[in-house]
Amino acid sequence: MRNFVFGLMYTALLAGANAAWAASPDIASLRDGDMKKLVVHEAPQAASDAPFNLADDAGTATLADWQGKYVLVNFWATWCAPCRKEMPQLDALQKEFGGDHFEVLTIATGRNSPKGIEKFFAEAGVENLPRHQDPRQALASQMGIFGLPITVILDPEGREIARLRGDAEWNSESAKAIVKALIESRAGG
Repeated sequence: MRNFVFGLMYTALLAGANAAWAASPDIASLRDGDMKKLVVHEAPQAASDAPFNLADDAGTATLADWQGKYVLVNFWATWCAPCRKEMPQLDALQKEFGGDHFEVLTIATGRNSPKGIEKFFAEAGVENLPRHQDPRQALASQMGIFGLPITVILDPEGREIARLRGDAEWNSESAKAIVKALIESRAGG
């Protein structure tokens, strides 16, 4: 009897988790062009709790500090040519959609000096993105970030729901439609 009760509880827990995931926006159907590279997970995956450095020596944080909204986390580096191309697009995405329900979070991984990051942002015209760093690649390693750029989307519970390897056209209609769907699902339509 005890195993039967535990089995029922486990089944109910799984059904609840699947129902919650099923209620998430259908962003897979919105992928077009470069956004077809966005892999939407069948179920949310745990994100790392490794700390990273906040911009301007403001201390450390973890991805959990952004729970409560959808977060597009872009792992990049100053030496990364595709990053230079997509960073202004991510900046524009943050300017247009950033707020209570969505945020673009950029994290320079590996050896990137703060002055080098400032210069990179100035040259690229980036004004709306943070200059956070993961100098020892602890977060990147735990998140399975191999190669740059890589972008992950976290749900409001802080779980990874999608991943895109390589650069993308973040100013495309498809990218904007995905972000709008995420925001609308969080804002209640």
